[in-house]
Order: sequence, then C-alpha cells, then structure tokens
Amino acid sequence: MFNFSLMLTSSNSSITTRLKLYFTELSIITKSLIIVIFIAFLVNILFLSDEDTKDINNNSDANLTATAVVVASVRKGGFDIYKSGLGTVKPLNEVDVSSRVDGQLTSLNFIEGQTVTAGDLLATVDSTSLESQLKLAKGKLVLNEVMLNKAKADLERHRILLKQDSTSRQTVESKESTFRQYESLVAANNGEIDNIELQLEYANIVAPIGGRLGFRQLDVGNIIRASSGKAIVTISQLDPISVVFSIPEDILFKVLKKLKKDEKLIVDIYDRKKENKITEGYLLAVDNEIDASTGTIKLKAEVSNTEGKLFANQFVNIKMSVEHLSNAILVPTTAIQYGAPGAFIYIVDSDNTAIVTPIVISATQGEVTAIKGDIPVDALVVVEGSDRLKSGAKVKIISTMKVDSVEP
Repeated sequence: MFNFSLMLTSSNSSITTRLKLYFTELSIITKSLIIVIFIAFLVNILFLSDEDTKDINNNSDANLTATAVVVASVRKGGFDIYKSGLGTVKPLNEVDVSSRVDGQLTSLNFIEGQTVTAGDLLATVDSTSLESQLKLAKGKLVLNEVMLNKAKADLERHRILLKQDSTSRQTVESKESTFRQYESLVAANNGEIDNIELQLEYANIVAPIGGRLGFRQLDVGNIIRASSGKAIVTISQLDPISVVFSIPEDILFKVLKKLKKDEKLIVDIYDRKKENKITEGYLLAVDNEIDASTGTIKLKAEVSNTEGKLFANQFVNIKMSVEHLSNAILVPTTAIQYGAPGAFIYIVDSDNTAIVTPIVISATQGEVTAIKGDIPVDALVVVEGSDRLKSGAKVKIISTMKVDSVEP
C-alpha cells in the first residue's frame, strides 16, 4: 500500500516536469517565429525596389507642390500716367454789380438765384436829378450856339471890311477871339450833355456778364453811391466754369512741355468720393509761382457746365494725364510681389513652373502697372495664388484673366 502511493506520486511529478519542458520549448519557438516575421517585414521595407520608391515620391510631390493659380498675359501698349488730386470749382468770371451813379435805388429787376445774360436789366437808380441837369445843359448849349453863330457872322463881316481897309486888324482879331470863345463853350456844353446822358444810362444797371445771380445785398429805397463800391448783387459765370487744383512741382515741367507743344490736356472731373465721373475739361492755365510751403503749383482747367453739374466752391477730384508711355510692358498690378531683392513677378513657363522674375516699376494706374524688364509679350504671370509660391514651384492654372480686364 505504501509502495503504490509512492509510485503514483513519483509518476505525477514526472508528467508535470515534462509538461513544463514542453511549454518552455513551445514559448521559445513562438518567440523565434515572431522575431523572424518582424525581421522579414523590415527587410521588405528596406529593400523595396527603387522604381517603386521613385513612383511613390513622384506621385506624392505632384500632389503636394502643384499650387492652383490664376494667370494673365503680359502685353505691350500705350500707357497714360495720370495725376490725381483734389480740386475746387471756381466761377470762370465773377462780378460784383454796383452802381456807377449816386441816387436812390428805385427797383430790383431780378430774382435771387436767377440765371441772366449780359445786358439784362438788374436794377434802376432814381434819375430825376440827372434829367434836370440834362435839360439845363441843353439850354446852355442852345444859348451858346446862338452866340457862336452871331460871333461867326460878325467875324466874317469884319474880315471883308479889313480887305477894304474899312476896319483895323486889331478889331478883326478881337472878333476871332470872341468866336473861338463861343466855339469852346459849345464844345463844353456838348461834352456835358454826353456825360449826363451817360450817367442816365448808368442809372439802369445791367448785367455785365452772363451767369447766376446770388442773394441781393441792397434793398429798394437805399441810397447808393458810386464811390462806396457797395455791391447790389454778385454774378458768377458757371458755364463754362473752372476747376483749380494743385500738382507737385516735380511733374510741372512734364505739363509745361505738353502745353508748349499745344497739346490739349484733358482733365477728368470726379465727385468728392471719386466714385462717379461728372464731366471733363481741358487745362487752361498754370499759375506763375510754386507754393514754397507745400511744394505744389496751382493749375486751372476750363470745363463745360451746360447741365449745371458743377457749382462754385464745390470740392471735386481730378485726374489728368501728365505723361504717355509708348510700347510699355503692362501687367496686372496684383501680379507684382515684393521681397528682399525688390519688386518681382512669377512667370509660368511651358512646364507649369513658376519662375521669379525681377522687374522695375515705371508707373501704376489702378489695376495696371507699366514695368521694365526682360519679359516676353504674352508670357503668363501669376495674378492670384502667388503668396503660396516660391521659385521653381509647380503650378496648376485654373483660370486665365482676359486682356480686356486689365486695360488701364
């Protein structure tokens, strides 16, 4: 009994030991197998074929570096350089209408704000005193003419008597003196009458120029004097009208050069916000001195104002062509970029590669810029999307701007 139990215990211990050895060997095999599989995976990655690697890289680069851009064509053509600035509308002529005779203002023959033409009656001054003076002067003229005719007849008679030795030369000379005296009196009377008639004409105050009337400054019943210079009303000529503006002294000689060639410089007139073009005129005159405090000089343009769109002292914006460039290289302003080397543009070559091209800016007018540089006509320049580019980058053209859309 004792021996059987001992044998059973010994048999169980042997089986347990064998199982432990089996699982230990199995764990070693499994671990080895996992290591072999991992090494094979690394070898497969490390020794991947070069062609497959290149294909993957090329496809990856193409997908990652091609930038969508909008382009426009470079073109050549004429380009006007404009000068813009703020201007003030001024009447071409402005007159303070006042009386040239003394007297009481008897009537005003206009409506405030009325448009008048030259010669229209505006006001009248009491002329009663002048009419009385005219009658008196005419009476003196009649008397002196009678005396002149008598002195003339007396002189002729004594000249005949002198030839017959019936009178002395001294008497004849006295008669000639009397005749000359009355002759001068008649001339003075005629001059006095002419002056009074002129004063009577001045009593009717007429418009010296055509234009628009302002508010009246004097009312009927006031005594006015010619020496006071007090205006009855002001007339402003508004058609044509003028616009006064300033330009920098740096471009003055370009303007004078055109004026010397008798070129008609067109001046475009815009509203205060510079949104709508009102009308256009032409340069009329240049001031005779430069303002030392601002470094500018005043110019005056004459503008037709038949529709009454411009009013005295109105603020407007002006744009005037001061220079014309022939065969200029023109690109959209949005195509120009700036960096450490200066201004440049991106040109897209036939391989859809963006090439940095340095340029020199000649002038910019809104959406178009005239440049200098070795740039072929019809070359494609990047207009939109350049902020994501660098030289040599691949691009994808999604749109081409029309030439008409970049006209200056």
